[in-house]
Amino acid sequence: MNFDQVEGFPPIEQNDVQILILGSAPSVESLKQQQYYAHPRNSFWPIITTLLTGESQQLSYPERTELLKQHQVALWDVMKSCERPGSLDSAITAESIEANNFEQFFSNHPQINALFFNGSKAEETYRKQVLPNLPSLYTAIPQHRLPSTSPAMAMLNREQKLEQWRVILEYVYIHPPRK
Repeated sequence: MNFDQVEGFPPIEQNDVQILILGSAPSVESLKQQQYYAHPRNSFWPIITTLLTGESQQLSYPERTELLKQHQVALWDVMKSCERPGSLDSAITAESIEANNFEQFFSNHPQINALFFNGSKAEETYRKQVLPNLPSLYTAIPQHRLPSTSPAMAMLNREQKLEQWRVILEYVYIHPPRK
């Protein structure tokens, strides 16, 4: 069987991030465009934009990443690399997963006060491959699984996903945009 080797992206981050949103691994479309959540039917950017600005806005990718930074939100994937034909998390070959270096990330961002998983595969992988190897200082960070924003997660529509994603507002620093 021919598996596609998936290499993840560096995190969207800055020094003062307060929360970390974690996906599993980039989709085929995201890899093509070299952007997180690039599939046009993925709800991540419409949801996060609505939550952080109060309205749905069409922003460019650089504007989206800047919006995250303005609100002290980091974005990354649990997997540094994996083998997966196509884009479905269910197609990831478990033995191929290499997790990102979270001990280093948390060391560089000690003020992170919550983790949010974009779907069950991100949470499952983090709990199995990352959590057992972290110092207790980092295992105490509150963790929340949110419904996947992927179009493959069709049990909920975008509005229902948005309602469940509102929990991040309890942790996000909401302030006026930088001028």
